[in-house]
Amino acid sequence: METTKSYNFRLFSLEVLAIILGLLFLVPFYFVIVNSMKTFGELLVNSSNLPQSFNLANYSKVWTIMKFPRVFSNSLLITLISNIGLVVISSMAAYRLVRYPSRFNNLLFLAFVAAMVIPFQSIMIPLVKVASQVGLMDSRLGLIICYFGFGVSLNVFLYHGFIKSIPKEIEESARVDGCSPYGVFWRIVFPLLKPMSVTIVLLNSLWIWNDFLLPLLVLNSPDLRTIPLATYSFFGQYTKQWDLALAALVLGVIPIIIFFLSMQKYIIEGITAGSVKG
Repeated sequence: METTKSYNFRLFSLEVLAIILGLLFLVPFYFVIVNSMKTFGELLVNSSNLPQSFNLANYSKVWTIMKFPRVFSNSLLITLISNIGLVVISSMAAYRLVRYPSRFNNLLFLAFVAAMVIPFQSIMIPLVKVASQVGLMDSRLGLIICYFGFGVSLNVFLYHGFIKSIPKEIEESARVDGCSPYGVFWRIVFPLLKPMSVTIVLLNSLWIWNDFLLPLLVLNSPDLRTIPLATYSFFGQYTKQWDLALAALVLGVIPIIIFFLSMQKYIIEGITAGSVKG
């Protein structure tokens, strides 16, 4: 018996439609990348054509004006530490909520879920007031702590569902062998959370790396600017020089694109593992 559907016109039409939609989404990337390599005069003449010669001088100018190594290191440090802290805090909190159910833990989990639907704009003014009172303003550490607070709700929710699929017998066997509670979590449970941890790191990295509003509220010093803040400031100074402005955009998105492509293998593994466990 034939178990696979034959290739028909309907499937071909869906593939063509998907290709067309994919190309439409890629059009803005084409204009940004192509025009970032043109001179300002060439860009004004025709913005859709390929450049006569690929000019990288725009990138060298932007690299110097934006002080890109410094803003890149700020973004990288904030994203890296925030991810590590969120994974550790959220995974431990979710494990406790799942394995030690109680009325308090259930209410606490509901509070985490409820916090996911609160828009940031509604609490940003109280956040700035509280952050200034406890000395978190204008510091990378203060911004990282704010990311802990805003990111832990979604992360706990994701870990909570994944930990439920891990059999308790594995942990009980480890306890019988003399493993401590912390050893059970870090040696047995946490390695099994790798698919979900990779997904959470990817989501957090896309959010934190591209975030603009929270760093704008917390960071005031030019030396602490992240890439989105530096790009915003650059546009304010060179808003009419689109050749330089587009080059600044390309420099800002290249690191996160490289990160996403490098994590693609683990993303597919996480989706596969989640489908099998689910």
